[in-house]
Amino acid sequence: MTNNLRNLVIAVLTFGGGAALLCILTFIHINQGSVSLAPSTVIDAIIAPENNLEHHTVRTLRLPRAMMGVIAGGALAVSGVVLQTVTRNPLSSASTLGIHSGTYFAVVFCTVFFPAALIGNGIVVAFAGGVITFLIVFTLSGGNRASPVRMVLAGMIVTFLFSSLTSVLQIFYENETAGLFLWGSGTLVQNDWSGVQFSLPIVAAGLLVILLMTFKMDTLKLGDDVATALGQNVHTVKFIAVGAAVLLTSVTVSVVGPIGFVGLVAPHIIKLIGYRKHLPLVIASFIWGANVLLFADVLARIIDPSFSELPVGAITALIGAPWLIYLVMQMKGSKYGDENASIIAGKATAKISLKVVIPILAVIIAVTMFVSLASGNYGFEPVLLWNALFGESDGFMLGLVMDLRLPRALVALISGMILAVSGLLFQGVLRNPLADPSVIGITSGAGVGALLTMYVFSLSAAWIPIGAMAGSFVFFLFVMLMAIRAQFKPTILALLGIGVSAFGSAIIQILVVQADMGVASALTWLSGTTYARGWSELINLLIWPILILMPLLFMRIRILDTLSLGDDTAKGLGVNVMRTRFQLALIATVLAAFSVAAVGSIGFIGLIAPHLSRLLVGSSNQRLLPVAMLVGGALLVVADALSRTLLAPNEIPSGILVAIIGAPYFLWLMRKRS
Repeated sequence: MTNNLRNLVIAVLTFGGGAALLCILTFIHINQGSVSLAPSTVIDAIIAPENNLEHHTVRTLRLPRAMMGVIAGGALAVSGVVLQTVTRNPLSSASTLGIHSGTYFAVVFCTVFFPAALIGNGIVVAFAGGVITFLIVFTLSGGNRASPVRMVLAGMIVTFLFSSLTSVLQIFYENETAGLFLWGSGTLVQNDWSGVQFSLPIVAAGLLVILLMTFKMDTLKLGDDVATALGQNVHTVKFIAVGAAVLLTSVTVSVVGPIGFVGLVAPHIIKLIGYRKHLPLVIASFIWGANVLLFADVLARIIDPSFSELPVGAITALIGAPWLIYLVMQMKGSKYGDENASIIAGKATAKISLKVVIPILAVIIAVTMFVSLASGNYGFEPVLLWNALFGESDGFMLGLVMDLRLPRALVALISGMILAVSGLLFQGVLRNPLADPSVIGITSGAGVGALLTMYVFSLSAAWIPIGAMAGSFVFFLFVMLMAIRAQFKPTILALLGIGVSAFGSAIIQILVVQADMGVASALTWLSGTTYARGWSELINLLIWPILILMPLLFMRIRILDTLSLGDDTAKGLGVNVMRTRFQLALIATVLAAFSVAAVGSIGFIGLIAPHLSRLLVGSSNQRLLPVAMLVGGALLVVADALSRTLLAPNEIPSGILVAIIGAPYFLWLMRKRS
């Protein structure tokens, strides 16, 4: 009787309490606005509407926004339930698997090139983008054999790729994509009931399909073999369930944009309460997903009482990223926390000698530098460059080369070297092939620090590098403190970094919207660029890591080989594993912070360069360090040259170009290793 009473109380609180909270939040939400309305006016507008301005404001603007929040929050939460069951991954949601980025890119792409395809709010395009993205992530992470960490990391790589492609379109087609930046961050703004009328029947249909399949999804939790033995067609069940989940995600994205983490937070709230069967889990998740999203929108307008519309997607990320960190910390004792994330890529013994590799890379860098110095808005001009340097030329050409092109190319070269070494260190410390300053949260922390310096503290440009470094250190220290609790387990540390990065990115989105930055300039800065970089960045920020930290690393780099043998072996050889990891990660952080302060958050150099180096010279870190430096420098010099020349006189930010090149390589690598 006691258990029955307890279950009844839990059910009443979960469903009844959730519904009551939803009514309260809806009323608070409707009562918010730039013009204050009495609660009695709001109630009268809903129950007994009259033909006056106050009632029209409630019924035409505020009530549709609240209803859209209920529909979108519930749909995203139910989508998260299905994705977590089908992938058997507690960290799955539309945001962590990259589905949001795929749907967003598909809509922006069609807005620019095929606007006629955007019928029905673009739901067909969004649905196609979501399905393709899910299939890419699910397949490349290993399908049914994929671990949570591999699947989430695959989702992160796909998100980087689609976000970079979307940024390119928004930068070069700013007029065509006007208004999509706020929508791309997630917003519940509604001007009438059209969004609700469009989405409600589709969400209801998708929800009905999932409710009819709840028993079949219960059997999926027992494993594919058991589900098959119980008479289920596992592939059909998964196909229909994923289709319905992506449909729910797509319809919300087509109306309110990509709003992340609701599908992660709400289902786990219900699971923590104790529900495991899918019928109550789906219904309760819908109610609490609506609560989460409405609460986020209420919070957004409390944070910014000027009602300049903070993106609600950024607020849900502020709520959801700590939740992701909590879930990751709960995994530290599971089998996934001890998962082997070996970084072996290439051969243990390499056939190519350093005496061959290093001169070849040096020649590639020299040739690329020459091409970069000789290239401008009028194409490749080697004769003019030669005359400027060694012959008779006017002072203008010489000044152009020495004051603009040469320092910019050197900034790209040294920044690439620094990022490559930082990535090499993080991969060794985490024993994870996808480790990079962006994975550990450093680049987003640096972005937060720089934007706070510019737009909150209103300091001069000279303080921006200091702000960027301060932000990266704060984020690094937080990740390290959490990692100490997780005993520096490599996969846990990588997932913690993703959560911290999401939190930082949410703050960046809020600051960009609040600062009212131009979309193109904001995206260019956030993507990382070598544009207009010169001698000051080179001398003040980039020379010191090379002169001070690199010699120190050359003396201590062999200890990474010891760490790669495993913690127990390293301890047996007398290494203080935790302290060594912390020290090496701190050096990697300092390197990345200097680079971010100079050129912004350029990703993937720290991922690509160490891997290409292993393919050339093997896995010995003593051999890898000089080769990775040269490969990283060469990659960013090439990207810088291409960024200036591909669409001259327009420029593609170097960070976007590197991401577009690097993401497909890592998707191939994950497929190969899966």
